[in-house]
Amino acid sequence: MGIIQVAVTLLIALLLIKPVGSYLVNVFSYEKTRLDRVFGPVERLFYRIMGVHEEQSMDSKQYVTAVLFSNFVMMILIYAVLRLQKYLPFNPDGIDNMPSALAFNTAASFITNTNWQAYSGESGLSYLSQMLAITFPMFTSSATGFAVAIAFIRGISGNKNELGNFYVDLVRLITRVLLPLSFIAALFLVFQGVPQTLHGAVTATTLEGANQVITRGPVASLESIKHLGTNGGGYFGTNAAHPFENPTPLTNLLHILFMLLLPTSLIYAFGVMIKNKRQGWSVFAAMSVIFLIMLGTVLFQEYKGTPALHAMGIHGNMEGKEVRFGFFESALFTAVTTAATTGSVNNMHDSLTPLGGFVPLAEMMLNNVFGGKGVGLLNGLLYVILSVFICGLMVGRTPEFIGRKIEAKEMKLASIALLIHPILILVPTALAFLRPESMASILNPGSHGISEVLYAFTSGAANNGSAFAGLTANTNFYNISIGLVMLFGRYISIIAMLAIAGSLATKSRVAASVGTFRTDTPLFTVILLMMILIIGALTFFPALALGPIAEHLGM
Repeated sequence: MGIIQVAVTLLIALLLIKPVGSYLVNVFSYEKTRLDRVFGPVERLFYRIMGVHEEQSMDSKQYVTAVLFSNFVMMILIYAVLRLQKYLPFNPDGIDNMPSALAFNTAASFITNTNWQAYSGESGLSYLSQMLAITFPMFTSSATGFAVAIAFIRGISGNKNELGNFYVDLVRLITRVLLPLSFIAALFLVFQGVPQTLHGAVTATTLEGANQVITRGPVASLESIKHLGTNGGGYFGTNAAHPFENPTPLTNLLHILFMLLLPTSLIYAFGVMIKNKRQGWSVFAAMSVIFLIMLGTVLFQEYKGTPALHAMGIHGNMEGKEVRFGFFESALFTAVTTAATTGSVNNMHDSLTPLGGFVPLAEMMLNNVFGGKGVGLLNGLLYVILSVFICGLMVGRTPEFIGRKIEAKEMKLASIALLIHPILILVPTALAFLRPESMASILNPGSHGISEVLYAFTSGAANNGSAFAGLTANTNFYNISIGLVMLFGRYISIIAMLAIAGSLATKSRVAASVGTFRTDTPLFTVILLMMILIIGALTFFPALALGPIAEHLGM
């Protein structure tokens, strides 16, 4: 039954790709559609308030400037709310202000769509902070990532350096995609038992006669956008394992489908927008193969368990998992949340088998298996550009992608975007092991402790936000270092990718010929797949060998 549940979930997700992808193309086409009658008046009101001219397009530099400026302003506002929440309204439980280093980490986390949490949500934030500093940026940061992906697609498929208008893209995605779907999902979650209230905590009497304080709040509204926008994080410290966030198998199904919905549909939209659906399906196929390999690994490892469990007569590994989900739904959630860079968890990754824990680490290190917020598509296209360039050199053909020549400038920018990811993971991890105070935060010795620190910085660099647990991350060192990793991991790649889009947009199209190396064939899909796996293995295998692989071999 577990395998059937997994198969049905993935089938539903597959069936949604084409209709949702077509809808995304409609949203970002800038052409007059029936949707304008419904959303147009509201959107034009926002444009007037912001002073935005709807018809004015931006080049790559203007688009980057708009992204950085808007995100910087929002990050400052988030930081201010967290530092002043004690004095602000909607704080019925009297929660104190957040410390400065933790507030910086949290602001950086939620503006970059990472949603890493070094605090416990129910005891660290007021209701206003949950809504204004957490739920609000879940909309804007998600929309920012998707807007950048759409701008990149416009650049490589257009005829001049006009990537659209960032503010228009941001507003349209929120009003036409994120808000309507989140509203429907929130109502369904309330129907399933997820709280949605501004009243404070309540005290209940247990069966033993003791008093228990039960925290509640605007949970359903956060949960809906948390998964749709591939945000992650959680209202409660135990995230989607908490019965108030994820009470039933139906809510678990909704969470998984929402995590996959927009990242997978965006790949189809990419194929439509460049007028080459085969190219989109080629990229999707490469990502799907990696995802299925990772999913199969974690499913098998958690179902098989460990020798220590076998010696006790226990089949499978249920440690850190909810009985209402079991092996298979927990493993599927693990593979999806790190493939779609969401970061939400319905089981504790720290309690996975060593090779089961290898899977979320590997998916975040590759950072291009569907991905969220447009990140997976952009990183996948980076590998496409790299593969085209290398294959062109090997066979003596001019490297071309979608009719544009790939030259030195594009390769330098692509190299920067590809190299910054492992640098942001491996260098801070090494520094953490050199600092006695950061070593004191590791609760488990040996290889498992290495995995804990490696996972934390990998999660930050990939803008994922899930945690391996077992690491006391609420220290000045980890708050500041992981905060910086999240910021650099987000914005350096955005700057590089939009610069590539601007460069390619100004180039004349080259007609396909006998000498053109096609990138929309099954052969290229295999080449792309091998390129991703080889580069990923060469980059991260030594670190993984010290962590989950060494732990597995030492079992």
